[in-house]
Amino acid sequence: MFPPLFNCYEGGQSFGNHVDNAIRQVKSTGHHVRTDLSATLFLADPDEYDGGELIVEDTYGVHAVKLPAGHMVLYPASSLHNVTPVTRGTRLASFFWLQSMIRDDGERTLLFDLDTAIQRLTVDLPDHPAVVQLTAVYHNLLRRWAAV
Repeated sequence: MFPPLFNCYEGGQSFGNHVDNAIRQVKSTGHHVRTDLSATLFLADPDEYDGGELIVEDTYGVHAVKLPAGHMVLYPASSLHNVTPVTRGTRLASFFWLQSMIRDDGERTLLFDLDTAIQRLTVDLPDHPAVVQLTAVYHNLLRRWAAV
């Protein structure tokens, strides 16, 4: 994980469309982090400011994100994103990047979808033999794709 950074937008400030850098160097350590996932932690409540939405474009479309203080959004760092102008109040947030054991976003998405399906099946049909079989597929894919 890259150490958290902080931003403060007010008085019409914004951040234009961009894709995050692929590699970040942690200052004075020489350590590098591959930025697979971006994270934004909202520190101000939505009613404290107007504008300031985080706009993320990914394979599923365009998403406007403005969450309560203490809530965080994770999204692929490869996504085009921006922050709209803040027209009233102050938008405070922390942002940072995570390096996943699974480098490829498509592979991470497949594992997430498979895990979600396994969890639903476990609730609906806990004794079904497919639960064990699908769990094995999940772990075997993780074993194949993980870089540790």
